[in-house]
Amino acid sequence: MEAMLTFSVHSLPILTAPNTSTPLRKSIFFNTQQLNSFNTPMSLLHGNKSKSKLFTALSPSSPLTEPSKTPETEPEDESKGEKFDWYSQWYPLMPLCDLDKRKPHAKKVLGIDVVVWWDRNEGAWQVFDDACPHRLAPLSEGRIDQWGRLQCVYHGWCFNGSGECKFIPQAPPDGTQFHTFKKACVAAYPSIVQNNILWFWPNTDPQYKDILATKKPPYISEIDDPSYTSLMGNRDISYGYEILIENLMDPAHVPYAHYGIMRTQKPKEKVDREGGRPLELSIEKFDANGFSANQGWSKSKFIPPAIFYAYTDPDQTPSAETQKSSTQRKFALIFICVPVSPGQSRLIWCFPRNFGLWIDKIVPRWIFHVGQNLILDSDLYLLHVEEHKIKDAGPANWQKACFVPTKSDALVVGFRKWLNKYAGGQVDWKGKYNGALPPTPPREQLMDRYWSHVVNCRSCNLAYKGLNVVEVMLQILSVASIGVVATMKHGTISALKRNSVVVLAILSFAMSKWLAHFIYKNFRYHDYDHAFR
Repeated sequence: MEAMLTFSVHSLPILTAPNTSTPLRKSIFFNTQQLNSFNTPMSLLHGNKSKSKLFTALSPSSPLTEPSKTPETEPEDESKGEKFDWYSQWYPLMPLCDLDKRKPHAKKVLGIDVVVWWDRNEGAWQVFDDACPHRLAPLSEGRIDQWGRLQCVYHGWCFNGSGECKFIPQAPPDGTQFHTFKKACVAAYPSIVQNNILWFWPNTDPQYKDILATKKPPYISEIDDPSYTSLMGNRDISYGYEILIENLMDPAHVPYAHYGIMRTQKPKEKVDREGGRPLELSIEKFDANGFSANQGWSKSKFIPPAIFYAYTDPDQTPSAETQKSSTQRKFALIFICVPVSPGQSRLIWCFPRNFGLWIDKIVPRWIFHVGQNLILDSDLYLLHVEEHKIKDAGPANWQKACFVPTKSDALVVGFRKWLNKYAGGQVDWKGKYNGALPPTPPREQLMDRYWSHVVNCRSCNLAYKGLNVVEVMLQILSVASIGVVATMKHGTISALKRNSVVVLAILSFAMSKWLAHFIYKNFRYHDYDHAFR
């Protein structure tokens, strides 16, 4: 519980099972009506419960441990022969809190370059192909003109919220109306705002124009519930979608990869300094729509392609004291994972809770992000290298290359099994890439925070600019103080005042240096050396 509470306030939490077993209970977050509110065929939350026993996923193909006397079996598959279509799903682009209505934004999902912009005429966010039909210049480098149209800054072509070209400056007004031609239009994608996140449908075929009438993104009511906190964050990650989801589904790595920066449940008997222990994880339901899992005192669900969330019932915590102190407290961990391109992904996170709301009102969002980015950095290099080694072995050979004999890897293996059985074994890039991963950049570039997070986070961007201004002001104050002392004639002021000005100059200079280090470490680059943790 301590790890959960700590994580939900200032870090990226992972729900782990306590040392004592507890009976399974109905989720505190989703009742039957709420589950139906997902209103999408993707939902894992409909249908009759399987009559077969729960099973523990230990291998995508075959068990890796000796069979027990009472083997657990896989739930009945209610979607025999069903396949997952990567391009018939809703994908998140960004939280609204980090989108600026004054300018276009460039984003990439499934290898598709799109531009996101605010159409004030329609009062809605629009998602277009990020290419002007004229000479394919990126529209994301353009601007919103005085009439609220998206303008390409290469030659000034302008487009309305439907993608129609409304103005070509080079075309004579009394000549052929070239702007009315179909080839002058830019492709527009269906989009919707849900849970304060902008989603888009990655297909511009006219048959999907009204896709919202039949299919919407999964809905999570806690994000919109005013009695819960709903601060969000986002970051571009230098490893792929598959590795990102696996990592979030793996609670066993937390005491080791994040040692010293995350509090975790302490085992009754510590076998090492970090406090790792056996975990009883199992899959409850598994089909083309994802799977749900039991982690002892918490549960989790994977709703493909993007959502993995975990939730817990405070009544299931092992400590009576903890139960008493956390009565009526509810929280969830919501991770939204976006496939960007091979070796690149994007993470959007939100940890809604119905307690401690005052904290989020007085503490700026960027302060939470400092700790959350440190957690992401602490295993980023490990996962980047891991992905390259899996690629060398071949994604189809994952279960042969990796030895996963314990139940702590059940969710990771369950995801790989889902990927192989329903989704073609990997993200479908539609032939956009040759299958190779980008080369490993220098460590400082790999773990860069500025371009991967700060420029895309409104709170961190403002803090970065503001702290840089303070740093410059401290330097000016230091130099000015020295100048004042230097220009004063001896004897015009007392020695005490003179020394005070000198001390002020020294302190201002020292504070500017400290602040410069703080800015670089928290907004630019923070290396992580596990050997000295």
